[in-house]
Amino acid sequence: MQDEFEKLTGKLYPKVYDKRVRGFLTERYGADAERIWQEIKKKYLEYYRDLPDLGGKDNGHASAIYGGLLVFSLYACLPDQPPAEELQEFVQTMFMRPFMILGKVIDLNRRADMRLINTVFAHAGKRDRKDILKYPAGFANVTEPYDAEKCISRYSFTQCPNAEFARAHDLLHVLPLLCNSDFYGIEQIHGRLIRCSTCGNGTICDYCVVGSDHSLAKEYETIRDENGYLVSRRRQ
Repeated sequence: MQDEFEKLTGKLYPKVYDKRVRGFLTERYGADAERIWQEIKKKYLEYYRDLPDLGGKDNGHASAIYGGLLVFSLYACLPDQPPAEELQEFVQTMFMRPFMILGKVIDLNRRADMRLINTVFAHAGKRDRKDILKYPAGFANVTEPYDAEKCISRYSFTQCPNAEFARAHDLLHVLPLLCNSDFYGIEQIHGRLIRCSTCGNGTICDYCVVGSDHSLAKEYETIRDENGYLVSRRRQ
């Protein structure tokens, strides 16, 4: 089982994720950490076999999909089943470390940096639309034209494999750990994510990204809804 897990996951998401999960387990559960880790690996293989064909390492969102599966497996094996939100800081730091590094040089309050990040988002959207032709159960991306005058980047997902998996396996209470991390990631590059729903608590996962000092950012507040998702609501 160990060889099967290592051989599989080594191609799907950064292996540092495993190190961080094991560190989390050791800090929280001490001597019981290794036993739980073995259970997580078994659960991961079980979940993986139940996934539709999403392209494996060839999917542009491989780390998000298969790394997300690691989070689902982790939570399912925690012996005390804590409220999912207790893991939020750990999960967002694990997934968004690249944004933490980018934040040292990228500032979305600068026009040039907003144009750059929109180019990255647009490129990812084109890749997603190619991927879904090969893997119909993957991310369905809709990219809107960049508002260069107001420095606003918008796109959305009308289908999310993480949400579909969570819905099918009674893990929707865990899904916010993944979705909410996006807010943290955008904050690290001095931006603000304005999102009113996700594919887990609605029919669309909408992204509106602006600089943290943008006037639009000041019109919205981020709240936690009744299902644990961070969402944007216009200030009264």
